[in-house]
Amino acid sequence: MDRVPAPGADRLALNARGMVFDAVATGPADGPLVLFLHGFPEFASCWGEQIAAAARAGYRAVAVDQRGYSPGARPEGPAAYTVDELVGDVFAFADELQAERFHLVGHDWGGVLAWPAAGRRPERIRTLTVLSTPHPRALARAVAESEEQRESLSYIGLFRREGKAEEVLLGDGAAALRGIYQGRVPAGLVEENVRRLGEPGALTAALNWYRALDGAAADAPVIEVPVLYLWGEGDLAFTAAAAESTGEWVSGEYEYVRLDGASHWLPEEDPERIIPPILEHLKRG
Repeated sequence: MDRVPAPGADRLALNARGMVFDAVATGPADGPLVLFLHGFPEFASCWGEQIAAAARAGYRAVAVDQRGYSPGARPEGPAAYTVDELVGDVFAFADELQAERFHLVGHDWGGVLAWPAAGRRPERIRTLTVLSTPHPRALARAVAESEEQRESLSYIGLFRREGKAEEVLLGDGAAALRGIYQGRVPAGLVEENVRRLGEPGALTAALNWYRALDGAAADAPVIEVPVLYLWGEGDLAFTAAAAESTGEWVSGEYEYVRLDGASHWLPEEDPERIIPPILEHLKRG
């Protein structure tokens, strides 16, 4: 990990499940843990503003470069990147950080993992905050019923093609990879991400999350813990139909925040609007 994404943050090496994960942590060591999960193509650095704010509020904020993104946690082959394996990592992180219960925040793929993590083991989750990613069952229904939603996720077909996806994304100076960020992510962070994903094996490992998809993510249960769900109305991947029906799969306290004018890249582009509701939500746990 080359850059500490928040003032005063420390670099950590989390030993979990026989691998070593790079992480950044800030805030009081004895504060309640808030664990942040990034998406694709992001790293823990996407959460710089959020972990700094959580630390100021008295929480122990930790963001992890997840499986495939940390060089020390990069097993070969898609079978090592199933949703079940990745969710297992989430609880292993908390165990390594000695947190029996914790707050969980996820964006994009981080949200794909956060929903089933909270659904399967609610006794360990104080609150759940998800940015962009609808509940898996809401998304599955939208995919079944909406051509718009199917088209929005059509890029996954390319990402699942071993070799071809790497060629397309990294070709022409990684122009296609840079284009994914839609000009919404700070240029310096984009360049850092592109450089790191251009290291041998890194992009393939990140794409293995898509290549391991088998529909299991749609099995996420109804969520009992307090949920905050934030969605930008310009999201490139997830439609309003999926976002607006997500609450049907939450039985506990639920808050839905629609951000007009915002895109998919909420952690990086819109911290000033997402941090206040996140901090308020953390108080519920």
